[in-house]
Amino acid sequence: MNAPQHELQVKGMSCQHCVKGVTRAIQERDPQAEVLVDLASGRVHARTTLSHEALVQAITDEGYEVTS
Repeated sequence: MNAPQHELQVKGMSCQHCVKGVTRAIQERDPQAEVLVDLASGRVHARTTLSHEALVQAITDEGYEVTS
């Protein structure tokens, strides 16, 4: 995929259920998105065609706080 890479700091993720929820929320909006969640650092790395704003909205809608 030749889409932009985004890196976001996300608060509130603590388990694999959180990883699945965030990944699903992004991939529902962009099925081709590549998502990597690092629970230890609270970082979400996503290669997606979604805008930064749409990515933040997807994560926020899932119940998490994007801090950067």
